[in-house]
Amino acid sequence: MAERASTGPDVAREPSFRLGVEQRGIEFIPATHRYGTPRRLFTVWFGVNLSILCLTVGTLGVYAGLPLGWTCLALTLGNITGTIFMAAHSAQGPQLGIPQMIQSRAQFGVLGAGLPLIAVLASATLYSAANGILIQDTVRMIVPIRGTDAIVLFGALTVFVAFVGYELIHRLAAALTVLSGILFISVTIMLVTHAGPAPAPTLAHHFSTATFILVVTQATAWSLSSGPTVADYSRYLPTTVRASATFWYTGLGNFLSSTLLMILGAYLAASFPYLAAHAGLGIAQLFGRGRYLAAILIIINLLQVNVMILYSAYMSSTTIITGFRGMKRVALRYKLLVMTILMVIATVIALLTQDNFNAYFSDLLSVLVYTLIPWSAINLADYYFVCRGVYSIEHIFRLDGIYGRYRWRTIAVYLLSILVQIPFVSLSFYVGPLARLIGADIAWLPGLVVPAVLYCLFERAVVLPDDQRLEACERSAISVGSSSDH
Repeated sequence: MAERASTGPDVAREPSFRLGVEQRGIEFIPATHRYGTPRRLFTVWFGVNLSILCLTVGTLGVYAGLPLGWTCLALTLGNITGTIFMAAHSAQGPQLGIPQMIQSRAQFGVLGAGLPLIAVLASATLYSAANGILIQDTVRMIVPIRGTDAIVLFGALTVFVAFVGYELIHRLAAALTVLSGILFISVTIMLVTHAGPAPAPTLAHHFSTATFILVVTQATAWSLSSGPTVADYSRYLPTTVRASATFWYTGLGNFLSSTLLMILGAYLAASFPYLAAHAGLGIAQLFGRGRYLAAILIIINLLQVNVMILYSAYMSSTTIITGFRGMKRVALRYKLLVMTILMVIATVIALLTQDNFNAYFSDLLSVLVYTLIPWSAINLADYYFVCRGVYSIEHIFRLDGIYGRYRWRTIAVYLLSILVQIPFVSLSFYVGPLARLIGADIAWLPGLVVPAVLYCLFERAVVLPDDQRLEACERSAISVGSSSDH
């Protein structure tokens, strides 16, 4: 197996904590350049969720009229569901040594992988735009500038940190796990014990099955949206790292922080609606004289979120472009150009949508599920049940390789799985007939089951008897393990 063939000792310690501009991109990370431990995955996913964007997801259920207790339960269930999928993707990183979406070429073809990547790029761009909208007031608290300028400044800082890349992202996450953890623990204590009686709720709350399922879907989307990129942050780990360790460190870090922050957001929306509506600025002002320090920390944490979004969006866009040109690596100037273009697009979207953010963000989370769950189901079915981790890294980068340019069966399954969901979807501008009949949006269930079942049926029937393809993977495994270090 290309990814498991490098079974030597964990000797790649020389680049361990060297901070500088990351030189590698979409290419395979050889054994001699692997470093770190799976514990770093806990901090990178715990730290990134300690942001006001994650907190905002928790407010949506209360704003929709669901009682606080039911909202918290729905958020917990959604985070469990989404985390299982994203952590399963993360476990592929040390075994494959390549970005997550590059590996999708094995399912969709070298060029066909561009189809799900369009959805990934769209979601990344929209999330980045949401971050700019959320943080502008907090930035203006520190720097006396217009809201437009605050969004632009935030975008420029994002490009700088994302360009430096992998090691800086991990270091910031480790620091933010501690600092932002202290910040939000302090906020919780102040609100619960020192804030005085809570204001009367401004919304009527009652249980609704449809709203409960909607909140489950939104929380699922939060974690699931990292699925197409999560292995980008585990691909440098040594091949000796167990898949179970990668899964649990990623999963626990993501689940604990996202669930706790969303529940805090739900509590704010139910008891302190002004703070929930102006989370960054309101939370900072709770600290009195220390409000500027709190504001800076809030900005840095959301910056970390934006950086990881942009970093992986770059990987995804590069996967599309290099597929057409058969490239295995790209120059740093290209990396800077692509990141800048993506950030400009996100900034423009932020400026255009900032006046109707809540409706736009709620629909975004739902659409993400409709497009990403079928991809996730196909990718995991292929990795864990069809190919069982056996891939040819060499052929993943070749237009004339065993994976082909387009794998039309997979593309057909993916598109069909999106179409199957349409009758079940519920958005602010469209409600499917079955969603109206059931009274809830359950589109993600057929979106998960249909592609997984169809893909396994088609691929087991066609791929597994193909001895030539499996032998090519195994031959490549030996050659990659022995020669890719050079």
